[in-house]
Amino acid sequence: MAGKPLLIIAAGGTGGHMFPAQALAEAMLAQGWRVVLSTDARGARYAGGFPSDVKIEQVSSATLSRGGILAKVLAPFQIIAGCVGATFAMLRDRPDVVVGFGGYPSIPALTAATLLRRPRMLHEQNGVLGRVNKLFASRVSRVACGTWPMSLPDGIEGVPTGNPVRETVLTRAAAGYIPPGDYPMSIVVIGGSQGARILSDVVPAAIARLPESVRANVRVIHQARGEDEARVTEFYAQHGITAHVQPFFDDIPTLFAEAQLVISRAGASSVADISVIGRPSILVPLGIATDDHQTANARGLAEVGGAVVMAEDTFTVEAVAAQISAILSNPKKATAMAQAALGAGRPDATQALADLTLELAQSQQ
Repeated sequence: MAGKPLLIIAAGGTGGHMFPAQALAEAMLAQGWRVVLSTDARGARYAGGFPSDVKIEQVSSATLSRGGILAKVLAPFQIIAGCVGATFAMLRDRPDVVVGFGGYPSIPALTAATLLRRPRMLHEQNGVLGRVNKLFASRVSRVACGTWPMSLPDGIEGVPTGNPVRETVLTRAAAGYIPPGDYPMSIVVIGGSQGARILSDVVPAAIARLPESVRANVRVIHQARGEDEARVTEFYAQHGITAHVQPFFDDIPTLFAEAQLVISRAGASSVADISVIGRPSILVPLGIATDDHQTANARGLAEVGGAVVMAEDTFTVEAVAAQISAILSNPKKATAMAQAALGAGRPDATQALADLTLELAQSQQ
């Protein structure tokens, strides 16, 4: 084992950070590398999907933006302790490459790699650099961009790689699109892992306002928060709209593949899934997202004509009904949007990340 090259992946404890990290880990294990995941205790709880061959090293870390006064006072000392620990770990077993995926738990490994001058790279999922990635962007050799175009600091060049998608998404990549017509049409409404109240407040009423020629054929798959499920279900039923409402759906890729239209938040992974499968979408960026990064996530799809982007303050019943009707009443427009979205997809994102990792290792040699 010791003779194999070593990749250290540094990532925080959210799915947005952990999924692309897991995808790279799997790809590099297949290349014969050793892989270590450097994260904190919270991040380790999100690492259940990583292959068993990945060694998980917990480091001390903390966020500076949450918690009470005492937590904020102690946070810098926890981060410093983590950096010291990560540095000694790298001195014992020098990594060939270190890749950071964002989040405060990635600070220790990236700091140690910088001090020891190990080859290092960042991957940013969103269209705007997160706080930690922004801190290290000028201290790494590559900044891999999951969303393109990306807003980057002056002097920083990004490499557009795309965001890795799950294997279940890849099996549906470029699935044939059935344009809307005089037959059952599926609208999928997805608000992220926690649902989105604004979608539950607006979309059902917007669908109820569609022209009868469109509404009669609509079938809705709607992800709603648990506390909203009953009222959303009742609204659809009262208006004679066929709908399946629940807080969580197991097979989103299949639902997307069967959809004529997707209405979704603009999280990086959702945008990646929609584009790899290739579906028209109405994207509603989360208004309170840090640095408005969800609007940046949606920009690429909107610019090529694959999506309509609606800010929360314009996401009214009348406006949404008009957008849905414009897409579902025009098969040529819907098909063109599907093709544009597909053209923006990056099903090769995992391989692109792996290639950059190998390139960095070779440049060191």
